[in-house]
Amino acid sequence: MTTHPQALPLSEQVSCEVCKKEVPQSAAVNFEVNDYVAHFCGLECYAQWKGRCTAEGSSEDGYG
Repeated sequence: MTTHPQALPLSEQVSCEVCKKEVPQSAAVNFEVNDYVAHFCGLECYAQWKGRCTAEGSSEDGYG
């Protein structure tokens, strides 16, 4: 008998802040900013997001 992997329920998956890829919440890289938590599928997307925030002139914590 072959066992197929089951998809996680949507409540246990999050969207990457940069590429919008759905990833398991347990595998996501999290970063807290002011009143929300940003999720990333990996360090590459996190670095891209961080670079974009720095280029826009805001700090990581959202306090310009």
